[in-house]
This record gives sequence, structure tokens and C-alpha cells, in this order.
Amino acid sequence: MKHHSLAVIPGDGIGPEIMNEAMKVLQLIEEMHGGFKFDIQSFNWNCEYYLKHGKMMPDNGMEILKDFDVILFGAVGEPRVPDHISVWELILPIRKTFEQYVNMRPIKLLKGLESPLRHKSHDDLDFVVIRENTEGEYSNMGGRLHQNTPYEIAVQNNVFTRYGTERIVKYAYEYASCHNVKRLTAATKSNAMNHSMTFWDDIVKEISQQYNTIETNLYHIDALAAYFVSNPEKFDVVVASNLFGDILTDLGAAIVGGLGLAPSGNINPEQKYPSMFEPIHGSAPDIAGKGIANPIAQIWSVGMMMDHLGYSELNHLILESIENVLVDGKVRTPDLGGTATTSDMGDAILERLRTLLESEREQVHNGSQ
Repeated sequence: MKHHSLAVIPGDGIGPEIMNEAMKVLQLIEEMHGGFKFDIQSFNWNCEYYLKHGKMMPDNGMEILKDFDVILFGAVGEPRVPDHISVWELILPIRKTFEQYVNMRPIKLLKGLESPLRHKSHDDLDFVVIRENTEGEYSNMGGRLHQNTPYEIAVQNNVFTRYGTERIVKYAYEYASCHNVKRLTAATKSNAMNHSMTFWDDIVKEISQQYNTIETNLYHIDALAAYFVSNPEKFDVVVASNLFGDILTDLGAAIVGGLGLAPSGNINPEQKYPSMFEPIHGSAPDIAGKGIANPIAQIWSVGMMMDHLGYSELNHLILESIENVLVDGKVRTPDLGGTATTSDMGDAILERLRTLLESEREQVHNGSQ
């Protein structure tokens, strides 16, 4: 039996609530699949930890995490701790230190749901955004001078390296090629950002020459955001810089039903370091503790994690289970127009997944006779 080491960081707000439902799913597939086992260790590194210790994680936190195979993350953020502290001292160090340079975010209208965009079908809303995850606009270079004076200055530098840009663009093209899609769109703003984004454009054009069967389009970010709403069927794979990808994927989540439905993977493709999987939504302190948060994004993130570990069939079964519950329509959290609790939704998905796993096991058994 294969063992996978898993670090779990539930985080703040609704994080522990939705993580609880994800762990139920993980336990079920571990029990019923039979081919692997997770060695799980949970870490309560969050804003409460910061308020007690003055830091979001221990000084040796990265050393603790580096030998895990994967990390499952919930959410981070709490009103008593400024967001730039909680994010820059927990999520971003993990992404950068472990070279999780690919942020993978599917934009998919799930069966059983309708998009806020009129007349857009499930086929129209099914693409993926690949976001550069370690440099660009989130490079933490700059500073503030003469604070609280009339002469105060704030400088934030964007950093784009050839190495970093080439590897994310190549990854996007390889993903498109492996998934037999014919269109790749790159987000840019080279008409205004005449150094960093013209550099980005040049590298996209250079690499596109190696993939002649894939249609390449460069769209300015403002137009691209509009096309997400008016013509989402134009997209198969979208590759974007750190900030542009962050904004586009929140918009993408909105057009398929909301942030509660949006998973993501922070991936180190070479598997030199652990990859991390998390919903893209925040900690939602306004509903924390009420038991009404939608756990779908967290559960789907487990599916993406399983795919990363080589169990793509389990990713498909988890997604199918989610869609079965949504199609049935009886169990829905308030964000989806229902009255179900977080655990109601989690349990409904769990039971559908159990049925699918039993059916698959029976087919395997019958096929071996």
C-alpha cells in the first residue's frame, strides 16, 4: 500500500468548517479505494496563532512542511489581523518557497447550476486559468518612505524574469497540448505596461512557435475581463501573470455560480516540493461559525489533489458526486439558494461518492471474474 504524507492547515473563519467536510471525503476514498493511505498531520497556523505568538507560523514552519507530499489548505484571514500580514506570512511564503509556480484554477459551470450569464451553457463555461504564482506583481519589492507626512511615497515593483515567465507559459502550452485543446489565451496590458508586459508578450510569442497546432491570442486584461462575461466560450486555456490571474479567476468563479464553487491547486510540477490545494475564497468571517458555508470548493480541491497524486479517476468521481447532488437540487447551501448546512452538503456529496465508489468496486470485481 502506498503512503502519502499530507499536511492540513484549516486556517481561519469558515476554513475549519469546510475542511471538516473535505476530510470526511478523504477518509472515505482512502477506506474504499484500498490502494493508498494518507499520513495526516494538522497544523493550527492561523490568525489566532498570530495573535498569541506574533507570527502566522513557527520560525521552522517551512522546514516542517517541506517533506510532505501535499498540503491541503482551508482559508486565512481575520478582522483583527491585517490581510497583508496573514497572506504574506502564511500562504505566499509557502507558494514561493516551494516553487508552486503554477496556480491552476478551473472555471467550470457544474451540472445542476445555472450561470448568472443568460444563455450560457455548460459547454460555454468550461476552461482553465493558469496563473503565474511566485513573481510578477506579488514580488514584495518596494517600500514606503516618509510615512504619515505630506511627502509620503509608496513604491511597489513588479518583477518578471525570463525564467519565471518561460516556465509558466510553457506549462500552459503543455497543458493545452496534453488535453487536446486548440486555443490558448494570454492576458496582457502591454499598451500601458510598456516594459513588463511587452516582455511577457515577447515570451508568449516565442514559445507559441513551438506549438503550431494551438491558436494563440493575446488580449489586454480589460478586454479579456469583458470577454469572460460576453464570450466565455472563446476560451480553453488562459495564462496570466500573478495579479491578472488572481482577478480573472474571481470573475470566473462569479460567472459559474460563486466563490464557494472554485477550487485551486498551487503546483510544483517537478514535485521537488509539496504542492498545495485550496479553495480560492477567503475565510468569510461574516458567516464563520454559522455552519452555512459551501464546502464544494474545498472538496473539489481534494479532487485536484488526488489528480496531482496520480489518481485522476478519483478526481472525476468526486466531481461527479458534487454534480449529482447539485442536479438533484434537494441539498443546497444558502449561497446556492437553499437552506442546507455545511455538513448537510458535505454528507450529501459523501453519500453520492460512496455509491459511485461501490459501483466502481463492483465493476472491477465483476471484470476480474
